[in-house]
Amino acid sequence: MIKVTERAREELKKILSDNTDNPEESLRLAATAQGQLGLAIDVELPGDQVVEHEGSKVLLVQEELAVMLLGITLDVEDAPEGPRLIIISEP
Repeated sequence: MIKVTERAREELKKILSDNTDNPEESLRLAATAQGQLGLAIDVELPGDQVVEHEGSKVLLVQEELAVMLLGITLDVEDAPEGPRLIIISEP
């Protein structure tokens, strides 16, 4: 399972609340056709790994992708345009 820092959980909750009012929806971390990772609004599916923050489901990761992301941490860094999510790979 991907690790998610507290600050990243807070940022995910903010992104989610800025983009949907539906309590059934969460952000899904998914692989793109180009082999990159992206976020999309989606609903929980059977087998999803779920990350929660303050009682809300803020991140969904398909089980197969979660296995591939072992040793990865989702964090936040400050950038001139505001906070942005980053992925840190453990050595």
